[in-house]
Amino acid sequence: MQKGTSCLNGARSPPPEVFKQVSTKDLIETCCAAGQQWAIDNDECLDIPESGAESDVCRTAQKHCCVSYLKEKSCMAGVMGAKEGAACGDEDSDTCGVSLYKQCCDCCGLGLRVRAEGQSCESNPNLGYPCNHVMLSCCEGEDPLIVPEVRRPPEPEAVPRRVSEAELTSREALSLGTETELPNSLPGDDQDECLLLPGELCQHLCINTVGSYHCACFPGFSLQDDGRTCRPDGDRPKPEAAEESAVRPESSQVVPNTIALPVPQPNTCKDNGPCKQVCSVVGDTAMCSCFPGYAIMADGVSCEDQDECLLGTHDCSWRQFCVNTLGSFYCVNHTVLCAEGFILNARRKCVDINECVTDLHTCSRGEHCMNTVGSFRCYKALTCESGYMLKDGECTDVDECELGTHNCQAGSVCHNTKGSFYCQARQRCMEGFLQDPEGNCVDINECTSLSEPCRPGFSCINTVGSYRCQRNPVICGRGYHASQDGTKCVDVNECEAGVHRCGEGQVCHNLPGSYRCDCKPGFQRDAFGRACVDVNECWSSPSRLCQHACENTLGSYRCSCASGFRLAADGKRCEDVNECEAQRCSQECANIYGSYQCYCRQGYQLAEDGHTCTDIDECAQGAGILCTFRCVNVPGSYQCVCPERGYTMTANGRSCKDLDECALGTHNCSEAETCHNIQGGFRCLRFECPPNYVRVSETKCERALCHDFMECQNAPARITYYRLNFQTGLLVPAHIFRISPVPAFAGDTIALTITKGNEEGYFGTRRLNAYTGVVFLQRSVREPRDFALDVEMKLWRQGSVTTFLAKMHIFFTTFAL
Repeated sequence: MQKGTSCLNGARSPPPEVFKQVSTKDLIETCCAAGQQWAIDNDECLDIPESGAESDVCRTAQKHCCVSYLKEKSCMAGVMGAKEGAACGDEDSDTCGVSLYKQCCDCCGLGLRVRAEGQSCESNPNLGYPCNHVMLSCCEGEDPLIVPEVRRPPEPEAVPRRVSEAELTSREALSLGTETELPNSLPGDDQDECLLLPGELCQHLCINTVGSYHCACFPGFSLQDDGRTCRPDGDRPKPEAAEESAVRPESSQVVPNTIALPVPQPNTCKDNGPCKQVCSVVGDTAMCSCFPGYAIMADGVSCEDQDECLLGTHDCSWRQFCVNTLGSFYCVNHTVLCAEGFILNARRKCVDINECVTDLHTCSRGEHCMNTVGSFRCYKALTCESGYMLKDGECTDVDECELGTHNCQAGSVCHNTKGSFYCQARQRCMEGFLQDPEGNCVDINECTSLSEPCRPGFSCINTVGSYRCQRNPVICGRGYHASQDGTKCVDVNECEAGVHRCGEGQVCHNLPGSYRCDCKPGFQRDAFGRACVDVNECWSSPSRLCQHACENTLGSYRCSCASGFRLAADGKRCEDVNECEAQRCSQECANIYGSYQCYCRQGYQLAEDGHTCTDIDECAQGAGILCTFRCVNVPGSYQCVCPERGYTMTANGRSCKDLDECALGTHNCSEAETCHNIQGGFRCLRFECPPNYVRVSETKCERALCHDFMECQNAPARITYYRLNFQTGLLVPAHIFRISPVPAFAGDTIALTITKGNEEGYFGTRRLNAYTGVVFLQRSVREPRDFALDVEMKLWRQGSVTTFLAKMHIFFTTFAL
């Protein structure tokens, strides 16, 4: 079996003699059944076999009926999934993209929602097919694929004839007899009741007949006396429950579909009381209920069957057919609905399966398969000689004359023979001859039989099979010849005949009996009057012929223009050429008379070639002037940028401004910490007063009472916190902090000492006078760095010594913008 490369696998065309006697309609029907059978058996249309005995019609019908079956099955599954509340996802097994599960599930969900909202069910053609059809069917609560036009069967004029079991024992339950095809072969206005009321006339299978119908059962079932219901073989019908289900459910539990009756009297439910199925006394009320598979009717005592197949409450698989019974249902495989060699189509009719197409035949390799109704037959392959063709297993003669495949020439007649043909020439005289009564061809004398065989001035001379006209002699002088009719002399045009002797550069003019040679335009005769010489128009013209330059040519002249100009349409004037249209400049172009000029846009400069514009690097030319931090060159301009973090560009687009994270609230300092802004960032500082000190401001702590003199001498009277910001690379030495007592009095003397944080010797102290000192930077700081210095100032005033402590946080950052 050849594997296909697509979901609709191709097949070879059959020899024409195989299906020659089969109509296209029958071929479509049987090949469609083969495609459906393949879909039922394999659940895909990918690997449909190639038997070599199928035509284009059969191959097309087989492919599309297979895909149509899969689409219809997946659509019905999608509808059932939507009604059961399943998710409408794509089918995992859909490898060919033919599944309509998701589309029909989604569209059925739309109809269910419209129905749940109590709105009217209306068609929407814009949804397309099958979405609009499925949506409308689910909204109306109907089966989307088989929608009967008539809900109730019509009242028959006569009681349908019953078909007893004895009449069906001689054939299979679903075998096809001749009467199944009577509606298609006999004239009349018969209606197919089985097609008009599908599933309503018979419990299992409805078989149409002329003017009526009869019912049949599936294998394993027998037709009951009512002529429409079926029961499994081996079961005995109960006389008291003829209208009930052939198979009773095991459980007799009362279903909750009950209706209360009037207050019961003693023995109300005796013999089941008024109820058709189950009678129960609940409290002081009589209740009628039904067996499973039935529903209580409006009268409160009768029960009617629930069609599980129509309601979708059955559990039949996709490959099975649901058949409703009284109080229950059955699941039957599609393959057992019809006799062997047949399949049930979409109209619930058993049609023939083409075993030759589906490769179900048993013909050997050297045999041909011929499909028959319900079966097939094999016949040996024959090889026919040239001139014969295979037909119905025999070699028959090919009539080449009738088919037009002979090679007889025109004038010959084709005669067919067994296996060949021959050509026989027709007896016919050639033109110029006449057939006499004896069949001989004799010459015709056209000179005597024709009234005027030749024109005036000519004589007729007969020849074998024809004739010729000979001119009568006329004598003419030099420069003349006889006319066409030979009756007179006419002038010879030596110029047209080419018998003149005019030289190069001369023009021939015909004259009666002669001719004259003149010079061509642009030429003139030489001094001897014989030859024609070129005239130099550029010199001889009294006026200016060309606007720019004149060039003499043989017999004429040519004008040319200078660079930047082109010759006008008159061939003399010169027009300016707009070189800018040719896009010779890379940017801007200005056309000028006879030339052009290239120029560049702002931010570019013209290169030495005069055409190309190159970018100007403004950053290289104006380094340190254009931008306060960094300049980035871009084509035609430049851009100023700031450090990645902690800065923002100002409105002028050149300067960078520090972002005060403390003021903006973008810091991450805790409530116990104080945010301090620095260039390009921030610091979280914690100011705490040591024990025995009291905070008097945000940056100052003062000592409480002293317990002894030495404690007052050594402990600082006040601790003050300072925060200083500087840029790296500051020139040294540089004063960074000045300290003195406030107010200062005469006689005050101070001493400064760095007690902590100067282990690397970056800072030093110095007195400017007796009561003023400074902290200075004595070692350059090259990288961003933070310092925490403790600077102690001792003040001698009026014989006492007081200590003050300055805690300085010094921050060095890279940029100070």
